[in-house]
Amino acid sequence: MTCRFIEPDSAIAEWDMYFEEPSADAPPVDQLLGWAWPDWVTAHLNDGVEVFALPQRLTRALANASSAELEELAGRWTTRLGSEDRDDMTDDDLLAVLQGVARLAASAVNTGGGVYSWSF
Repeated sequence: MTCRFIEPDSAIAEWDMYFEEPSADAPPVDQLLGWAWPDWVTAHLNDGVEVFALPQRLTRALANASSAELEELAGRWTTRLGSEDRDDMTDDDLLAVLQGVARLAASAVNTGGGVYSWSF
């Protein structure tokens, strides 16, 4: 799954928050910042490379998510990113990103593996 201009740590935290506390409304920034963020898989070296492990509960939630849940989460995620008024907001289809990650999560659940985010 490839995408551009997405901050994986905040995306993973927001997705996890959604499945733990479902809501179509984007969370307040202070609530998102206070959420448990994903674990680093490798030491952070300030070289631009980030590797995160998705929490197992999020992997299971994505694997079992309905189309409606993914659509609602994509809408909420789009709203939050748009409210940050950033010039570098992704031009990727966020629903397609979530659907792709959900397929990876389903495969991971079926094989007993995990899902990781690698970015640079």
